[in-house]
Amino acid sequence: MLLPLVTRELEVLAPNKDRFLEIGTRIVVSDAQQLHAANDKLQLMQKLKQAGIPVAEFYTATSASEIAEHARKLGYPNKKVCIKPALSNGSRGMRILDAGAGSFEAFFEQKSGNTHTTLESILKLFVDKPLPTMLVMEYLPGEEYTVDALLDNGEPLLLLPRKRITMNNGISVAGIFEENREIMDYATRVFRCMKLHGPNGLQVKRGEDGKFYILEINPRLQGSTTTAMGMGINLPVLSIKQAMGEDIKTRIPQPQWGLRFVRYYEDAFFNQ
Repeated sequence: MLLPLVTRELEVLAPNKDRFLEIGTRIVVSDAQQLHAANDKLQLMQKLKQAGIPVAEFYTATSASEIAEHARKLGYPNKKVCIKPALSNGSRGMRILDAGAGSFEAFFEQKSGNTHTTLESILKLFVDKPLPTMLVMEYLPGEEYTVDALLDNGEPLLLLPRKRITMNNGISVAGIFEENREIMDYATRVFRCMKLHGPNGLQVKRGEDGKFYILEINPRLQGSTTTAMGMGINLPVLSIKQAMGEDIKTRIPQPQWGLRFVRYYEDAFFNQ
């Protein structure tokens, strides 16, 4: 059994599932077509929009001038705007265009590595450079949730929404599991539309109108999936048992809603 954990592996492994089966190895991954549609953020947004599933307002751009044009359509500089590559991994290339990011106050208050920047800075960086397809999107200011999911050809067997209370470089380090029916219903519509299988993750954020909208799908076990172990829910093991053809519906423990978690680094000391 091969259980992929890194997004970049998926696009290589999924088309070769049959070749691995020939040597007696199963790969826990969705089919290649569904996988690519989920990994490509442009395809994802377009497919959901066509299916009538609400998404944040978005445009596509392949040049600095198009980014500037669409950012202004979305209200920049009076409003923040999000940009990101259609194909990326681990939040690479994602920036929040924020007119206040270049201020004197921001210089002293923001830590290095902050994702906020100004449109003007981006335009200087991108001028005369070939760009991949970029999404220029409405910025969602509200709280963010991750949903860990186990799917049977698009049908959710398990949905675990958790609020992201504290993040470090895009990784959840503190949160709380919540039985949020609005998010669970939205996630169900998304997963049914995309027809994904096995372990998957979904990230949503609340917009200005108070509703939740998708940020992205992670069609694999997510890095913070281990937090569900605090409820006795072992998603890697359930995923493997599902791939082996076992009936896992009766083996999924009841989630303990309201459970909080904190992930932390540990100091280690040793002699040379």
